[in-house]
Amino acid sequence: MVTLLADGGGGLDWSVVSAVNGLATSLPHAVDTALAFLGEYGVPLGSVLLLLAAWARARREKSAPVAVAGVLWAGLAAGLALLLNVPVRAMVERPRPFVAHPGQLDLLMSHQANGSFASDHATFTMALAVGLMLVNRRLGLVGIALAFFEGFLRVFMGVHYPTDVLGGYALGTATVLLLAPVAMAVLTPFTHALTRTALAPAVSAPRSRGTRGRTPGAPLQPETPEEPSQDLAA
Repeated sequence: MVTLLADGGGGLDWSVVSAVNGLATSLPHAVDTALAFLGEYGVPLGSVLLLLAAWARARREKSAPVAVAGVLWAGLAAGLALLLNVPVRAMVERPRPFVAHPGQLDLLMSHQANGSFASDHATFTMALAVGLMLVNRRLGLVGIALAFFEGFLRVFMGVHYPTDVLGGYALGTATVLLLAPVAMAVLTPFTHALTRTALAPAVSAPRSRGTRGRTPGAPLQPETPEEPSQDLAA
């Protein structure tokens, strides 16, 4: 596999990059620039904002410490997956498409000519998405959509082959799922312990007296006046 990836990935891999990157020639320059910005910075930032939204929701769950531990693991797993990708890149040493095929691609953003496999951006966004799926399915699905969009953009920009993106997806997913049992066994007691410290609001949102025990989103019920006691009535 290392040899196959190192020499450019074969005809199909190059054909897909050439075709997808070729779409840039038919788009206005401003659109190409905007898509390149999204692929480099925008979509990863969107994934991080999604993680923050999941944390805000998790703080309001009945089992807030467990939910917050899951969100924390999603973020940690994304960072861990990026670290694991460092030796993978060093082992494979695959040239990027614009390096292996100089002058044949429309490079939409200047990029360093380091290893191409696996894609850091794909690894990061997919790890966050899969981690969020374990906590909040709806936000996780949004995260997966962002990860797929990010993968397309990396190929569109001419900086990755499709198999670089798929490799990143696999690495991010495996990191989250394989280590989740151990991570949650450590993080859940940690978040429970935080509820007994000054950092408790970061784990469980404080509830006002009027909403204590109320289901989020449910209308407030007017308080029923207490009946006077029989002794007072007499």
